[in-house]
Amino acid sequence: MQMSVKHFLLFILCPCFIFSQVEEINPKGEIKTITFKGNTPESQLPILKLGEYLILEFDVLNGNEDDYYYEITHYNFDWTPSVLMQAEYLNGFNEQRIRRWDNSFNTYQIYSHFTLTIPNEQTQALTKSGNYLITIYNEYDEIEFTGKFMIYESLANVGVAIKRSGDVEEIKDLQSVDIVINSNNLQFNNPKQTIKTVVVQNNNLNTAITDLKPQYILGNELQYRYIKESNFFGGNEYLYFENKDLRAANTGVQFIRLQDLYNSYLYLDVPRANQPYTYNPDINGNFLITALDTDAPEIYADYAQVHFSLQLDVLKDGQTVHVYGNFNNYTVDESTQMAYNKEAQRYELPLLLKQGFYNYKYVVKDKNGNVDENVISGNFYQTENNYKVLVYYRDLGARYDRIIGFGEANSVNITN
Repeated sequence: MQMSVKHFLLFILCPCFIFSQVEEINPKGEIKTITFKGNTPESQLPILKLGEYLILEFDVLNGNEDDYYYEITHYNFDWTPSVLMQAEYLNGFNEQRIRRWDNSFNTYQIYSHFTLTIPNEQTQALTKSGNYLITIYNEYDEIEFTGKFMIYESLANVGVAIKRSGDVEEIKDLQSVDIVINSNNLQFNNPKQTIKTVVVQNNNLNTAITDLKPQYILGNELQYRYIKESNFFGGNEYLYFENKDLRAANTGVQFIRLQDLYNSYLYLDVPRANQPYTYNPDINGNFLITALDTDAPEIYADYAQVHFSLQLDVLKDGQTVHVYGNFNNYTVDESTQMAYNKEAQRYELPLLLKQGFYNYKYVVKDKNGNVDENVISGNFYQTENNYKVLVYYRDLGARYDRIIGFGEANSVNITN
């Protein structure tokens, strides 16, 4: 019996899962504009309450009307595969074809827009809380991309407060997350072993802080008030642009040109690390597809070549500059790498993006693969950031990690 490419890849990768976390696979080729969300208008890391719906949308830049399929897998806290069988976490069928698609209308760039909603007629419910990975693959069983999402139960109250860091040496750059967890539904047994936490800044799993241990256990209340361990760099407000009207310059767009597609040239950006902090409202790295004079931007919005430029001296020692945001899943690879223009003395990168409102920033990767998110934009404790806290619980003898609580806070009202 011939083994499919998809299952062969999973077979090869499975031994590695024991020692390392599963990583998301980003799309290559014709798949663009992956929107992954729950009940929020803009795309962001989906964190859903058990029973809520999940929406995944993406475009395929051809007119072939290809078939695409999905598979949903349950994972442990550390993103290693859980021991649960599919029937234990999913009611209905898995590995199903995505049945809803529409072709673009009146656009220069032809594309097919695919929409998957969970639950649906085939996949009727996800019945367990925890970490999940959705895999999208084509009719040849080749994986196109994957995405992570989380489902939680409301069994614990999670209080979150954002404060200035107690680390005096870097107090101007850092924000600290304090957490209080309590429950009237569960009796925490040995919480330093059975309770785990994940703290996420601006929906970016790359910088998440994981597995903080409770410092104080007061009956069934757990308190986390760390000096350093729960610190995040404050960063700076995201840069943004909007090109909902491709025929006229909008917010952040300096001018446009029409060639085969519209070209949107953004204003030249400059490093902000040594400039004073200025409050500038953003959507914390997320993006929203929107187009002028339509209620259906998913098929009426066109694509444009968006030209990013950063005034910066050429970097040395193998460092590279990348455009970074939720719109590219915070990816740092060749597809997001800027090229240096010696004549203009700046870094440049054109990206093919669907019309919308986008947050972005510039990050630097060194020759060892380490990413500095804020060396160009700077760090300021005043920056408005969103923080989400997930609480995982595996009681003695349990077979999987439940997410028993979810808390959220914003640093706009940061305190000392």
